[in-house]
Amino acid sequence: MTKWEYITVPVLIHATKQILDNMGQDGWELVQVVPGPSAENLVAWFKRPKES
Repeated sequence: MTKWEYITVPVLIHATKQILDNMGQDGWELVQVVPGPSAENLVAWFKRPKES
């Protein structure tokens, strides 16, 4: 059974692509994006298989 680790990351609207690309390069898969504390911020949820 695969075990997962999760992380939440604040995402600024003007740098969305760069932030998502960087997380993908580190092996994180985007799960969901939700509104953040202000109109210019989003919060992204990521997951990746946990290393044993």
